Amino acid sequence: MTKTRKACRLSLCGLITSLALVAAPASYADDHQGDRLQPVHGIAMHGELKYPPGFSHFDYVNPDAPKGGTLKLSVVSNGFDSFNPFVIRGVAAAGVSTYVYDTLMESSADEPFSEYGLIAESAEIPDDRRYVIFNLREQARFQDGKPITAQDVEFSYRILTTEGHPFYRNYYSDVSKVTVENSHRVRFDFGDTDNRELPLILGQMPILPAHYWEDREFGRSGLATPVGSGPYRIASYDAGRSVRYERVEDYWAKDLPVRKGRFNYDRIEYEYYNDDTVALEAFKAGNFDFRQESSAKNWATAYTGRRFEDGSILREAIAHQRPSGMQGFVFNTRKAVFSHPKVRQALAYGFDFQWANRNLFFDQYTRTNSYFENSELASSGLPEGPELKILESFRDQLNPDVFTTEYTPPDTAGDQTMRDNLRAAMGLLKEAGYSIQNGKMVDEKTGNPLTFEVLLFQKSFERVVLPFTRNLERLGIDVTVRLVDSNQYIQRVRSFDFDMITQVLPQSDSPGNEQREYWHSGTAEISGSRNFMGVTDPVIDQLVDLVIQAPDRDQLVHRVRALDRVLLHNHYVIPHWHLTKDRIAYWNHLQRPEVTPKNGIDLNNWWITP
Repeated sequence: MTKTRKACRLSLCGLITSLALVAAPASYADDHQGDRLQPVHGIAMHGELKYPPGFSHFDYVNPDAPKGGTLKLSVVSNGFDSFNPFVIRGVAAAGVSTYVYDTLMESSADEPFSEYGLIAESAEIPDDRRYVIFNLREQARFQDGKPITAQDVEFSYRILTTEGHPFYRNYYSDVSKVTVENSHRVRFDFGDTDNRELPLILGQMPILPAHYWEDREFGRSGLATPVGSGPYRIASYDAGRSVRYERVEDYWAKDLPVRKGRFNYDRIEYEYYNDDTVALEAFKAGNFDFRQESSAKNWATAYTGRRFEDGSILREAIAHQRPSGMQGFVFNTRKAVFSHPKVRQALAYGFDFQWANRNLFFDQYTRTNSYFENSELASSGLPEGPELKILESFRDQLNPDVFTTEYTPPDTAGDQTMRDNLRAAMGLLKEAGYSIQNGKMVDEKTGNPLTFEVLLFQKSFERVVLPFTRNLERLGIDVTVRLVDSNQYIQRVRSFDFDMITQVLPQSDSPGNEQREYWHSGTAEISGSRNFMGVTDPVIDQLVDLVIQAPDRDQLVHRVRALDRVLLHNHYVIPHWHLTKDRIAYWNHLQRPEVTPKNGIDLNNWWITP
């Protein structure tokens, strides 16, 4: 679900708002008399809500956490040039979408997918979920004191889907109509769809102030200080180097159940570093307070010294139950060199995870076998039962291996050696029409050598990539590695200007509309989409639709497993590894709640010791 936002010219905004306020025709009003439903305080994707009406706070927070102090954090990046996280242009500052903007509803971190009222005090939803009505809180305010109205909600939807990041257009594509019923009541109708997730993903929508954007161009990035309704506002910044947020003292939602015990710092500061090694040393010197470690080598060797021995800095690996998603070498199938699935399958035999885990990662990781790893959504074994029934309807269009062979990425466990793997790769490449000519792997039809580039922005990842490239050289395949800065990397990935990248494809415990962004053919050529691989497969399109339309949790699990299995057997990635713990280090003035939700640690629930 996981699971981008902006504004419009004055003339367009005025037209949209005026149309929304036009009285409904008599036939519409007559048809909807008695249509008012019982308002609910929350929405569950499937099943029942955990938290009842009138609940006081989430179970994983400390409702009595003290307020105060400054949380100092680091970002390893080449900087930022925008405070607008809702458009495709520019690189937004860290934290701006989280801290400056509120949403209609708030997700809980200890349920598969449930939301409770934030800006919206309640929602009204029929059993068939063909529409949703949000009733806004009278006290909801933007940071400039102006009330949040239904017109702002309607404006936010329009501007995000017309001038915002393409993600929003796809995410909300099944909305057919928006009606402002009064200043604090707005209705979203849905088209001919069984998309039961729509009320919840609309609940995730950030609400933008229409009045602020009246004389501003929404599609442009820039460093104008935005007006939101969230718990923090931007206090100061040094362009590209640091940004500082300050807590809104009269924050309108501070006493709501979904906010109690959260956002406890007076100030939050982000400092940008170009190099992760420098950032680590800055952390140990006390320049910032918290670090989540992504390097196994650092975790095993770098967290030592007096500050760790005397307890000034604490080091923990905290277990979580969230899906790990997929990290791997991602093929850009838009490129001719990767258009044949057997070529992609063959190249996977060049990656020696066992060697890397033993020699580079101190045996900390587990190999990833699913796009939905570490969850009940992951496929395993051979398809059976309801999952097999789903796949049978597409049998003639699928790789036969889907039905006959359990997917496991190539490895060198047991008696299997890299020599064996390269021999298997050679066989697959021969089936794909390649052969060795003058020491190079060549396409027999075109005469083109098999060569490609791996694009990176983290120098530390070279130690993973270079052994992979050396193994492929033994097959006559030339692979180059290009290291670029983070901003250039972002722009090249957005425009699909790469052959292969290393990428994380995160997943939630309740997959839905966001799957279109990853796999649907409609997003393959949309700049900025997360369909990095360029997937254009009619079967996968239909499986994504089935996932979105799942009527209950049981059906969702079977449909996601079917999708997972088809993706794996199309060999769009070479899977890497995953970890079921958050590796964190922090200075001891930071305190955290006793309960950690299934989604793992969340700094916004922590506080600083007075």
